[in-house]
Amino acid sequence: MSQLNPPVKTLCPYCGVGCGLEVIETPKGEKIRGDRDHPSSQGMLCIKGATILESIHKDRLLHPMMRDNLHAPFRQASWEEVLDRIVAGIRSVQETYGSGGFCMYGSGQFVTEDYYVAQKLVKGCLGTNNFDANSRLCMSSAVSGYIESLGSDGPPCVYDDLDKADAFFLIGSNTAECHPIVFNRLLRHRRQHPETRIVVVDPRCTETGQHADLHLAIRPGTDIDLMHGIAHLLLAWGKIDQTFIDRSTFGFSEYTDILRHYPPDVVALRCGISVEALESAAHIWADSSRVLSLWSMGVNQSTEGTAKVQAIINVHLLTGQIGKEGAGPFSLTGQPNAMGGREAGGLSHLLPGYRSVKNPEHRAQVENHWGLPSGSIAPQRGRHVWEMIEGLETGEVGLLWIAATNPVVSLPDLERTKKALLKSPLTIYQEAYFPTETSAYAHILLPATQWSEKLGTMTNSERRITLCPAFHEPTGEARDDWQIFAEVGRRLGFPEQFAWQEASEVYAEFVELTRGRPCEMTGISYQKLREDGPQQWPCPDSETQVSKRLYTDHHFPTVDGLAHFGIFHSKGLAEPPDEKYPYVLTNGRLYGHWHTQTRTGRIDKIRAMYPEPLLEIHPKDAGILELIEGDWIAVESRRGKAQFRVTITRNIAPGVVFVPMHWGFLWADNAEANALTHPEFDPTSFQPELKACAVQLQKISSSSLPFSKQCNVMG
Repeated sequence: MSQLNPPVKTLCPYCGVGCGLEVIETPKGEKIRGDRDHPSSQGMLCIKGATILESIHKDRLLHPMMRDNLHAPFRQASWEEVLDRIVAGIRSVQETYGSGGFCMYGSGQFVTEDYYVAQKLVKGCLGTNNFDANSRLCMSSAVSGYIESLGSDGPPCVYDDLDKADAFFLIGSNTAECHPIVFNRLLRHRRQHPETRIVVVDPRCTETGQHADLHLAIRPGTDIDLMHGIAHLLLAWGKIDQTFIDRSTFGFSEYTDILRHYPPDVVALRCGISVEALESAAHIWADSSRVLSLWSMGVNQSTEGTAKVQAIINVHLLTGQIGKEGAGPFSLTGQPNAMGGREAGGLSHLLPGYRSVKNPEHRAQVENHWGLPSGSIAPQRGRHVWEMIEGLETGEVGLLWIAATNPVVSLPDLERTKKALLKSPLTIYQEAYFPTETSAYAHILLPATQWSEKLGTMTNSERRITLCPAFHEPTGEARDDWQIFAEVGRRLGFPEQFAWQEASEVYAEFVELTRGRPCEMTGISYQKLREDGPQQWPCPDSETQVSKRLYTDHHFPTVDGLAHFGIFHSKGLAEPPDEKYPYVLTNGRLYGHWHTQTRTGRIDKIRAMYPEPLLEIHPKDAGILELIEGDWIAVESRRGKAQFRVTITRNIAPGVVFVPMHWGFLWADNAEANALTHPEFDPTSFQPELKACAVQLQKISSSSLPFSKQCNVMG
């Protein structure tokens, strides 16, 4: 393949693996290949990254659009007109509702610069912490678990640990499909070191589980029981690191009191596995000097998500498996810049630089940096996303600004969500594509640039920052997200706070707020990223040598410098099955699709892989319901209904069914997974339990069959 110009090095805009891409120009047009120089992905890429160029110019939102009410058609408007309406709307809300009547819901698809400017606008200039992001649905339990146990957000491990571990524990993560490049690297290590062991914990025997030495098909909601059960055995066998425990941890005696209640027979019964399988898992951990645990949504999306994360970390603390090569608790981030969002303060309880809105010193530091009067930043956390929905229901929220995400598919209890959005006095929707399911609930549409059209930085799961250049001109009248936020800020009377002309200026201002913080990146500039490639934090601008792994000195950023054992019992599912709703529904991703199909649904090759949604069911349950392969089935929860074509497989446990989460009403009829799920959330992380709810099943006749459809451009 001949090449006309030097390749453009960038980052894949899908998952948190953060694969490096090269865009090359050939006589036949632009092509994508993996960037062999990128240290995270080493030249590998999956189908989503390989086909990204196919979606760039399809169904784009080209111009600002407005309408007076949700029943009226959209009409094209100028930027001047929509900005005037937005500013007037914000001022009206401030006068009528107070600052708390304004809410913004953002996205891990933002670059860090977008996130940062949004925080300055909302939390600084508008005086409300009502900014949340779809990371709330993805990573917030991992964040709170790290903070509770280790004192700070940020995975302590790096991808190089995939090349050094003796054993991998993959818990609630279908890594092979959801983070395929991480899994490819893991398998490469196992091929080179056949003695390496893989344990997979998942009610489904996914593509990931099929490569496991031991697959534990535990009942949904019993992750804590399992981890306490493994710890119980390690303690009984004396396979613990007492020196590390004594020097570097707090709460060990209380933890051992908890473990007394989790003997093997009790744990095996609760989890639905054999005692022998539990003991095998414990032996693999005990016999390995370098254990790497990897988890994702199956752990995080739970009313016990924080506790589940801490239960995993507990076993690492018990055995000293942290702060060294090939070992540690490693959360796999869902989105490309969920990490960057947290660094910039992009959740309702955060401020830039891993600061808390509740900390007076933190608020003062940020106010001073932003040139705002003392007291500008509110002292209490803002609304998380479900509280925004509740605020619309009660009439306490007067303006909702949604950007780069699709909550009309991704939020739980969708019928309730949709009804709440219908009550919104003013909804602004900032997006690259049109239509999406959420655009049907908006009053104002703002065209935003995406991946190839905007300059900015993203941070992947291993805390590695990559500079993403703009190599296409903006489509239509699209503007960068940060530019839109900044222009609104200027029009609201804050010209000095939003005086930047370039993304590099935004970034330079942001990184100063990381100085002296756990996520320090003052030593990482645009110039350094261009010249030296992706960089990992912590990276101060001094000559100090910093380990790429966290906690190698076994000192933790807690008040006492110690890692803390999490002390709690397992509570189980928020909505367990019962006589009326006897099955547990779980959901997840498919290899080719991404979230709500806003981008991947517009790629022919990927759509052909998955022509319609499906439901996986065990042969035992299929027999009871008199189902055969390809039948259609009605699924009903206490909140809603959906219909799916049946796939019968022994790769799922009896009593559990699985559906993919990607299909909204634009892509298929009556196939929304979140029409079924409930909004109960973790009390610490506020992350909803999207992974499990109770349902009933009924075979439906051919006359009731739905039909799949591809997205039709509207308006």
